[in-house]
Amino acid sequence: MSDSDAWAKACAEDLEAEKARRRAERGEEPGTPAEEFRKLFEAVAEKFSGTLGGPLLGGQAAETVQQVVNQAKALVEPVIERNPQVFDHLAAAGNELLAAYRSAVQGQETRWTRGDTSGTEPDDPRDEGRDEGPGAGQHIDLD
Repeated sequence: MSDSDAWAKACAEDLEAEKARRRAERGEEPGTPAEEFRKLFEAVAEKFSGTLGGPLLGGQAAETVQQVVNQAKALVEPVIERNPQVFDHLAAAGNELLAAYRSAVQGQETRWTRGDTSGTEPDDPRDEGRDEGPGAGQHIDLD
């Protein structure tokens, strides 16, 4: 075995050992978005069945709640099985939305901490000639 192969093998072993240490420390790593959605759905269904099917409702009502939960599971499971990539895309879209939100909030927080209440950066050349559009500041009745 060459030095580069030995080095690569040692690095891979160290990486696996570190992953195992972190798993032991923090618990199980999250699964794919589809698996995580399935876990979420199961937890909500269990809570729903336990709360509404428990002491609040009796007999037939509890059975009806359980039947609705089982029907919902029967509808969701095939969707998850056939389209796991959809959940990957939804998770990525959610991350993009979160990044956009953070970006917007960070800019606003910067203005708040400086005490600027105008909503725009002072002396921002992008604001020159910008107006608020037609009817700015007026109430628009949508009814």
